[in-house]
Amino acid sequence: MHRPTRHELTSILLENGLYPILRVPDGGEWRLDILKRHKHLLGTRVKVVGTRDGFDLLAVDHIEPA
Repeated sequence: MHRPTRHELTSILLENGLYPILRVPDGGEWRLDILKRHKHLLGTRVKVVGTRDGFDLLAVDHIEPA
């Protein structure tokens, strides 16, 4: 079982069906579990703070324009 880790990431927010994704500069992608409004941020650079919840899922605590 994995131990939840806190992450702070900055990159472009992209639409991807159920979970929007954050494609980070090293080529990796995080699926974002976002409860707040975020559609107005799609396609823009954002700063995301959240907790890892599985292999590539980040439970977002805070999202804002970067």
